[in-house]
Amino acid sequence: MHKPIRKAVLPVAGLGTRFLPATKAVPKEMLTIVDRPIVQYVVDEALAAGIEHIVFVTGRNKTVIADHFDRAYELEDTLKSRNKGAALELLEKIRPPAGSTSFTRQQDPLGLGHAIWCARDIIGAEPFAVLLPDVIIKSQVSCLKQMVEVYNDHGGNIIAVEEVPDDQTHQYGIVELAETINERASRISNMVEKPAPGTAPSNLMITGRYILQPEIFDLLGRHETGAGGEIQLTDSMLELMGSQSFASLRFDGESYDCGSKAGFLSANIAYALDNPELAAELVPLLHTMLADRPAGG
Repeated sequence: MHKPIRKAVLPVAGLGTRFLPATKAVPKEMLTIVDRPIVQYVVDEALAAGIEHIVFVTGRNKTVIADHFDRAYELEDTLKSRNKGAALELLEKIRPPAGSTSFTRQQDPLGLGHAIWCARDIIGAEPFAVLLPDVIIKSQVSCLKQMVEVYNDHGGNIIAVEEVPDDQTHQYGIVELAETINERASRISNMVEKPAPGTAPSNLMITGRYILQPEIFDLLGRHETGAGGEIQLTDSMLELMGSQSFASLRFDGESYDCGSKAGFLSANIAYALDNPELAAELVPLLHTMLADRPAGG
């Protein structure tokens, strides 16, 4: 029987420089996809997978994230006085249960591996999930829930992957597969960060969702730096692969890299089109805008 996945780490300390000046005073995780901040989608995914406790690894000027998941007494009192029951119910729905969130600080920008290591004392000696908040995954079943189902059957470490065109593999972390577990999951024998064009072992990129065993903390705690002079999660996963099993899951869903402007805008359009009222207004506007653009523009 495998220990259950009860906790998740969300590294939210990044500066969001690609979205300046919007992120000068507003964390990139709080930029909105339609009517909810990016981080809300990621938290919803974790909760839908049965996560009981979420650890936010924050940096300076990120207190608004904690405020978002807290009570807003003045706002709630105003909504009550104005009989805005639907809005009040929405705020209640997005607030995690009391005591189910923790916030710890990454004082220095030393990389993703270091950010995860900062959560070590809160996670403790149990397996945990990592969800990168730059990536939101649109799916019928929570991506992390799909991963937890594979973990419950096979244990070990699980990484979410998805296919990318062969000519783009050099832009991502790519996994090398070993034996097949089922139609969507396979054992991993290697991971290569941004392989040179034409050398990738597969076309499956690492998508920003992980289930990891707690032994990863000992490896991250060595503070050995890799690419960019940062403590890289991939380096420690590769070392852990020597003693523990790693599996990939080709999840059912579509990811949006909201750390890029194109991905952020694509996510807004995709989620807006899911709303019948918005879609009724948006689709004609998109058609008109596209028709007015010059060919190839």
